[in-house]
Amino acid sequence: MTSLIQLGYLASAILFILGLKALARPRTAVRGNLLGSAGMLLAVVVTLADQNILTYTYLAVGLALGAIIGTILAVRVQMTGMPQLVALFNGFGGLASLLVGAASYLELIDRPEAIGNDTAAAAGFTLLIGAVTFTGSLVAFGKLQEIFNGDSFQDQGIRVFAVVSLVLAVGLAVAVVLSPSPLWMWALIAIALLAGIALVAPIGGADTPVVIALLNSFSGLAAATTGFVLGNSVLIIAGSMVGASGLILTQIMCKAMNRTLFNVMFSSAAVAGGGGDSDDIYTGKVTSSSADEVALILDTAQSVAIIPGYGMAVAQAQHAVRDLTRALEERGADVVFAIHPVAGRMPGHMNVLLAEAEVPYEQLKEMEHVNPQFDQTDVSIIIGANDVVNPSARQDPTSPIAGMPILDADKSRTVVVIKRSLSHGFAGIPNPLFAADNTLMLFGDGKAAVEDINRALAEI
Repeated sequence: MTSLIQLGYLASAILFILGLKALARPRTAVRGNLLGSAGMLLAVVVTLADQNILTYTYLAVGLALGAIIGTILAVRVQMTGMPQLVALFNGFGGLASLLVGAASYLELIDRPEAIGNDTAAAAGFTLLIGAVTFTGSLVAFGKLQEIFNGDSFQDQGIRVFAVVSLVLAVGLAVAVVLSPSPLWMWALIAIALLAGIALVAPIGGADTPVVIALLNSFSGLAAATTGFVLGNSVLIIAGSMVGASGLILTQIMCKAMNRTLFNVMFSSAAVAGGGGDSDDIYTGKVTSSSADEVALILDTAQSVAIIPGYGMAVAQAQHAVRDLTRALEERGADVVFAIHPVAGRMPGHMNVLLAEAEVPYEQLKEMEHVNPQFDQTDVSIIIGANDVVNPSARQDPTSPIAGMPILDADKSRTVVVIKRSLSHGFAGIPNPLFAADNTLMLFGDGKAAVEDINRALAEI
């Protein structure tokens, strides 16, 4: 039986590794998700069977409940709500690690001969990271769900409190190791919960994708340290992979925004009021267009770049965009999708949307590959993107987003921007691209506007 248990753990670890590798590419992401899920299911069943925790009846009931909940989430949660769901999953992962770490620590305290400094240190780290991840993820969920506005927490005192509480939590984690006591444990949990709130609350909306990636890494690290507490190799392997991949993704996101992680966590993000006055930039300079006019331009275009943003996700326009792509290709146009790393509200948001619409992966071009092509592009179509195409980042050293790498759509011969209005993006600043001489604004819902263009093209 012991050999079977170990074989089950080994099989689940292999599934985790294969799943993570498959998740690296959109074409194989679905298979990777299935492999990872199968690995986790196997690990849970093996652990429960190994410890004689549940009978087969309870296992069946748990599997059925999990399948029902997963199916409901898959059917009901829209793609626009996926970032919020990811934030919640991160929080639940942190909470699970926190509860297991607390229970294990209390059990070890009752058996002083069994507790060593390494186990106590792992428990203390689990409590710290788990608590910070839990409340931090809940705050991130609230910001994404627009339950409250992060700009309300920009007072510098909150940032000072975040640093002080985090330092105090680390001190309590040391006390948990050196002087095992329930009192230190509960104090650590309380302070770490407050630190999670104070760390995430002041972070601006433009930095939210970075925070989601970081919290995802934290949830993995908490799981890994829980594995050390329990002596469970599968938790250590899975948690380490999630933690490492999350940190790598966080670094990629920070690089894409030209910001350091310290700057994201402890400095004020770009806020409204910078980058010039909207009236000065837009008044008398914005050129409105119609679907018919845009269709006439696209009919003769040989090269087209489509730049998706959060507005495309909100409008659920990805399928209409796919239809537009096919219509343009039938006319002989070369169509690519220019993807900015922080477009949307979570890492890879646009890639997931376009994969759902069965847009070929080969047409998705990363920023460094597509930027040199914009000056040879006939038409760039921007659907709901704002800050990631704002030329102020390149042209205005006083702009709050100065230095941030952007998609150079403004260098295209013609730019078509599909937006509901001239409202600001996450950074809260106007976009001079919308008033440029080569820009046409097509105001309206993203899906309806693209469908109107498709109809107009079909009639030409």
